[in-house]
Amino acid sequence: AARLADVLQGELSEAVFHQPRRTSFAAVLFPEISLEMRTIRKIAKMQRLALEWRRERGPTVVVPTMGYLHEGHQSLVRRARKKAGEAGKVVVTIFVNRTQFGPGEDYRRYPRDERRDLRLCRECGADVVFLPDDAEMYDAQRGSEFSSYVEETALARGMEADSRPMHFKGVATVVAKLFNIVMPDIAVFGAKDFQQAAVIRRMARDLNFPVKIDVAPTVREADGLAMSSRNAYLTPDERAQATVLIRALGLARDAIRRTESTIAASRLKQRVAKLVSSEPFARLDYVEFFDPDTLKPIRQVGKGAQMALAVFFGKTRLIDNGKV
Repeated sequence: AARLADVLQGELSEAVFHQPRRTSFAAVLFPEISLEMRTIRKIAKMQRLALEWRRERGPTVVVPTMGYLHEGHQSLVRRARKKAGEAGKVVVTIFVNRTQFGPGEDYRRYPRDERRDLRLCRECGADVVFLPDDAEMYDAQRGSEFSSYVEETALARGMEADSRPMHFKGVATVVAKLFNIVMPDIAVFGAKDFQQAAVIRRMARDLNFPVKIDVAPTVREADGLAMSSRNAYLTPDERAQATVLIRALGLARDAIRRTESTIAASRLKQRVAKLVSSEPFARLDYVEFFDPDTLKPIRQVGKGAQMALAVFFGKTRLIDNGKV
């Protein structure tokens, strides 16, 4: 435990290729694991390796990301490392997936820092980083146009689906491709993207992917803001006001705690909208109260209901959710 605490605080270092770096999280939990991490960019090479792993005894755990990693991502990789154990393998995928971005969204300017991402993956105990480019995933299809997409139609409604109509079709497609490429036993996602995780879990069930979907709790900054790569877009003033998302969740929770029954969703939405509008740089996109299993909106809100909201700060759009 003491060794683990030292690593998490970044107090241990070692020389690798004449470059100082922190000791791998995996090396502390499982000292016999090699510190070497492979970077793979080709689908065929990743599939060949995945097939080799399937003949071994440990599970393969994948953490799909779009890169520009932060502590939230790192917590997912460490979680994956624990689930894989010393016999298993951890794959982090880094791919900014254009098919989940709509016109006018931030695909071109989405933050990228490959060198830093690779360092963080190594420190957290990844065995492989799968880092394809757009041509490898979509355009290198033997000269023919990519034309096959995966679409979930029950849970991909409302909320994010209304605000970003192409989003879940692109997400489901790329995740299905990654499942076929990496062939994982477990896939780890974050709860910040609640609707996305629900869509992926349903897709895996309906299409018989032999993958367990593991959803980890949202990781937050000290002031409660959910960690997101898009937080990097915020100006200092916008960043200060971005805590309105967690404050909105707190407002709803306080309201539920103070009632003996339920509160009308319409009333709570009005209160949330008023709170968001009190911040000069904030603009509410949506707020919804819904059943966490079916994702269907509810008219009366009580304990156990789920709340989700999206707020713009200039061109930056942030999301959050939680039980009320």
